[in-house]
Amino acid sequence: MSWKDNLDPKLVALVAEVDAKIAPRLAELDDQILDNQAKVLNAFRNHNVAESYLNGTTGYGDDDQGRDVLEAIYAEVLGGEDALVRPQFVSGTHTIGVAELGLVRPGDELLYITGEPYDTLQQVLGMAGNGIGSAKEYGIACDYVPLNADGSADLPAIQQRITAKTKVVCIQRSRGYATRDSFTVAKIAEMIKAVRAVAPAVWIFVDNAYGEFSERLEPLDVGADLMAGSLIKNAGGGIAKTGGYIVGRKDLVERVSYRMTVPGIGGAEGATGSNLWDMYEGFFLAPSVTGNAIKGAVFEAALLEALSLDVSPKWDAPRTDLIQTANFGNPEDMTKFAKAVQEFSPVDSFVTPIAEHMTGYEDKVIMAAGNFVSGATIEFSADGPLREPYTLYIQGGLTYAHVKLGIIGAAQATYFNK
Repeated sequence: MSWKDNLDPKLVALVAEVDAKIAPRLAELDDQILDNQAKVLNAFRNHNVAESYLNGTTGYGDDDQGRDVLEAIYAEVLGGEDALVRPQFVSGTHTIGVAELGLVRPGDELLYITGEPYDTLQQVLGMAGNGIGSAKEYGIACDYVPLNADGSADLPAIQQRITAKTKVVCIQRSRGYATRDSFTVAKIAEMIKAVRAVAPAVWIFVDNAYGEFSERLEPLDVGADLMAGSLIKNAGGGIAKTGGYIVGRKDLVERVSYRMTVPGIGGAEGATGSNLWDMYEGFFLAPSVTGNAIKGAVFEAALLEALSLDVSPKWDAPRTDLIQTANFGNPEDMTKFAKAVQEFSPVDSFVTPIAEHMTGYEDKVIMAAGNFVSGATIEFSADGPLREPYTLYIQGGLTYAHVKLGIIGAAQATYFNK
């Protein structure tokens, strides 16, 4: 049996053209995978990772050597002084919320300089929702600087907007459900330089979701003070089943650790249970898994653009995260494509995704994700709100081959079976 069986010959020919076109770009990504894998391997060797570290702890989690070494590895690889890597973080939003709210106090201001933060974080900050427990309820001001029309950061406006009350400047690396480009590490470096020019003491936090190992450098390498992300995205390598990480300056990691637990305990406690094996192995695999997911995104962009869809980023554009968008222009094709992605999933391939209202989002959202780990966007999936221009956000893939098969199958179902 061949993967080409039952495919339209025109689609098979188109795939061959795409393969030839993107081959040099995929070779570049293979070299990037090697560099990032070497960085992780060296950290494991530097910290003398032992088999006993994989076992985890129960109860209070006191003296968890495996947890402490894993956090030291995260700090070394991602460019920080200290880290919190914990299964107690239930999602990326939770992890980022702990970091942001742990940095500020009543009377402070938290300022996003990459436009309006995405839906779920707006509730954390008090920009949406009922406000209970949010930054707003604690008397913490939260605001954002709109982006330029082309989606770039408005550096002069950012410099003018920062005041003496601005304690934390936040940068959202990924686009979320926005249509702007995600911000490369080079662009983040420009933002940090602009902020430091007018407010050298302000703390700069980066929401690094979807970004780990998608480039050779991380935001901490170019001057950020703290960043955070989810273990069911890049950093968990498709192995970690839950959790998140916060990494950066030692004093700031300690500060937010008291928000994670309570003052007096901070990061000293927190049982890891049976999670350490997954978290270690997942981080070790993360450079390869992330790199292959990005290779899949390059293929997605090239094939879907050849089918006349508006895609972002373009196949040959710089990549800084996992996310590939495609604008379908109508809800019918968007829904059909999402359903086909579900059909080409290894788990729940028989399930039909239906757009529904979800907590934290204003519009109905359709989600196609037949994953081994529920909600893991390092695995091949597609989702998006049903609103114009009817954009699907396609991300992840544990292997390049799976992404390729899934996208080809979705293209066949949407555009060649009419």
